[in-house]
Amino acid sequence: MLSCIASLRQQVVQPAEIILVLEPDRELASFYNTRLLEGISIIISEEMGLSNARNSGVRHAKGEVVAFIDDDAVADKNWLGNMVKNYDEDDVVGTGGPVEPVWETNRPAWFPAALDWVVGCTFDVSPHEKSSVRNPIGCNMSFRKSVFDVAGYFATTLGRRSTIMIGSEEAEFCVRLSRALPKTRVVYDPTARVFHWVPRSRAKAGYLIKRSFYEGYSKAMMTKAQSKSDVLIPEKNYLGHLFVELFPSYLKSIYKLDRLAKLAAIWVSLLSVLTGYVCFRVGSLFSKSKFEKL
Repeated sequence: MLSCIASLRQQVVQPAEIILVLEPDRELASFYNTRLLEGISIIISEEMGLSNARNSGVRHAKGEVVAFIDDDAVADKNWLGNMVKNYDEDDVVGTGGPVEPVWETNRPAWFPAALDWVVGCTFDVSPHEKSSVRNPIGCNMSFRKSVFDVAGYFATTLGRRSTIMIGSEEAEFCVRLSRALPKTRVVYDPTARVFHWVPRSRAKAGYLIKRSFYEGYSKAMMTKAQSKSDVLIPEKNYLGHLFVELFPSYLKSIYKLDRLAKLAAIWVSLLSVLTGYVCFRVGSLFSKSKFEKL
């Protein structure tokens, strides 16, 4: 937390304000009130969950642009400046950039860069130059504050809540945003970098399986709510990269144990994603899930 705030204070382009949003826990608020420097606005979210926290931050923000970063990440000193300069173009309503992993231990030999999304980071098929994208990663994104009045806020049925790894709230919001403002863009800028801490607990096969399952479950929730087949174009492109480029390259050197292990990890992740997706779709046929409508 303190490293994150320190990186925000060291930005070349200084933020107009820094807002720390906490879960609805008064003791937690008191703890940070006694340990943080002046100038930090501490907000207590009305309800639990990541989407509720982000919505609380947006509602209290005073600036024209609201930028988001996780408390276990640190920003490059040019992060904010490189991000906000994209708003010089009137049709840009959101921006984001790469999220690079900082492993507590070394990257596991079996963990390929293609699965870095599992630990909340940019994976190896992300753009290498500035381009329009469906959505940025939540750890590194910003939006014009005015768009929340048009498209609404982050769906509170999505977004991580304690150990429940429901996600895709950024993607779902950006889908709504693109439909509400069809002539606008969300831009990925590779110069707006943040570095995300990856603890040892996330460098395990069990976490990979659980996170992948919830990714599939979340995407099923999002597609059912949106009722549009085009919302998963980035995911389809990712699968195309795996089957057309990555798998063939791994198969050429499958005799190497690390390549074989990485190939196995990708397949385990894909099967877990598919299981999560099917579980939601099947479950929604038999009961009206509380996650069905966003």
